[in-house]
Amino acid sequence: MDAKNTNVKPWPKQGLSDHVRAVPAPVEPRPTREQAEAAVRTLIAYAGDNPSREGLLETPKRVIGAYEEIYQGYNECPVEVLDRTFSETGGYDDFVLVRDISFNSHCEHHMMPFFGRAHVAYMPVDRVVGLSKLARLVDVYARRLQTQEHLTSQVATAIDEILKPRGVAMMIEAEHMCMSLRGVEKPGALTVTTHFTGAFREDAGEQVRFMTMLRGVQR
Repeated sequence: MDAKNTNVKPWPKQGLSDHVRAVPAPVEPRPTREQAEAAVRTLIAYAGDNPSREGLLETPKRVIGAYEEIYQGYNECPVEVLDRTFSETGGYDDFVLVRDISFNSHCEHHMMPFFGRAHVAYMPVDRVVGLSKLARLVDVYARRLQTQEHLTSQVATAIDEILKPRGVAMMIEAEHMCMSLRGVEKPGALTVTTHFTGAFREDAGEQVRFMTMLRGVQR
């Protein structure tokens, strides 16, 4: 279901939510790299260290370089990720599940990492999308400041609006460093969120099948 099939079609872009149709609008004017590096030096000083000491001289440059990787989702458009679909499905009419998609994101409340696994399923209608594109879509939204609840909803909504399947099922299991390293300090605690649309939302049996396949239980 990936690159070898040449029977592909672009998907129309009408009727899509703002977060699906386009990249987020940047702040205007956007701070310069020099201003961003100066802000890192301020934070180092606020933490109690000297940003001018040898070991920290290049840290602001490295931090901003890391930001460009960590938050690259602000430069990627979800509809372009799922833009091409394949119509040769051989009459396949069950759901497609990609589970254990590893991801990392950053909590918008403390700007601390949270990471884990995403599980995505959808019921295609006539056409399917390359499997790697589902994993990439997760990264598009994960590589932004997020809450897990919002991330779960956004990915499911993007699939639902772009591919227009009979239903979408989404689950995310993640550990949050803002809970593991600070506050209540409970490492290993997992937060689980789900989002269902269409047939998955309407039919509890389909939700059970989705959960069963995630856990690898033979029925």
